[in-house]
Amino acid sequence: MSEKNNIVEIKDLKVDFQIRQGFVKEVIKREKKIVKAVDRVNLSIGKGEIVSLVGESGSGKTTTGRAILQLAPKTSGEILFDGKPIEAKSGAYMKAFRARAQMIFQDPYQSLNPRFTVTDIVAEPLLFDGTTYSEEEREARVIEALEFAGLKPGKDFLNRYPHELSGGQRQRVSIATCFVMSPDFIVADEPVSMLDASVRADILKLFVEMKTQKNTSLMFITHDLSLAWLISDRIAIMYLGKIVEIGSADLIAGKCMHPYSQALTSVVTVVGDRNKRKRIVLEGETPSPIDIPSGCRFHTRCPLVQERCRVESPELREISEGHFVACHFPERIE
Repeated sequence: MSEKNNIVEIKDLKVDFQIRQGFVKEVIKREKKIVKAVDRVNLSIGKGEIVSLVGESGSGKTTTGRAILQLAPKTSGEILFDGKPIEAKSGAYMKAFRARAQMIFQDPYQSLNPRFTVTDIVAEPLLFDGTTYSEEEREARVIEALEFAGLKPGKDFLNRYPHELSGGQRQRVSIATCFVMSPDFIVADEPVSMLDASVRADILKLFVEMKTQKNTSLMFITHDLSLAWLISDRIAIMYLGKIVEIGSADLIAGKCMHPYSQALTSVVTVVGDRNKRKRIVLEGETPSPIDIPSGCRFHTRCPLVQERCRVESPELREISEGHFVACHFPERIE
């Protein structure tokens, strides 16, 4: 995909966090511990494309999404939105940026203000877009957003409070709050992890409708590869702050080459795949992001590890069209 068709481009993005320690260690001994949450990540998201970030908890998925939306400060690197660097210090720019880029948070029980009605919650972004709305226009925009999010008839939900809604309804209100601004890009952070299976399907279908009807681009953050495969155009696998593999959804689900990706896909059932997959069980624990291993950071758990892996960090390289892998010896595990 050409750069002019990208809504978001990330170039060598790094996000580090310093851990607060005691007075003796920080001031006297001057010891600093740094968490490398995101380490030189490169990724692009096309206009009208759904790209999923998949990985274990602590792999840096959420931090990547928050950094794009300027909700987490980047340490270094460049983030382009619609071809231009994000000017975080410009108030006017950020107001316009917020109207075009939104986030759906993981927990619908915590992300909604319990003192606000649904109308207040969904209409709040309209207060900051620089347009003056009449009461009728404001209500019409809210009802339209609610009904697109699946809350029909929208008028019945206007005066309800979050505690009067189910978990699925709350998440739909969160989606409506994003949609009311007609954004071009949305970061959805584990948006269905706390919902029942039947509700999950409806929410995922809604994301696809947003893409097809509104040409909305979406970064879908999840630890569940099966969900990513259902709705994504491309999938990026993250491990310990780095992207280790990127490819189309079907390619990652069926023909991934990185050992970590293969371990994730070994437990996913793919429609049409009649070959019984052997489950790959990784040994050991994920290393701490404070003390990242030398060389390939996956080598401590990799069943195909060789000496080169322990000393040299692999770069993300293209092994076939649109398929990138960060591995010295990409091959299928039998």
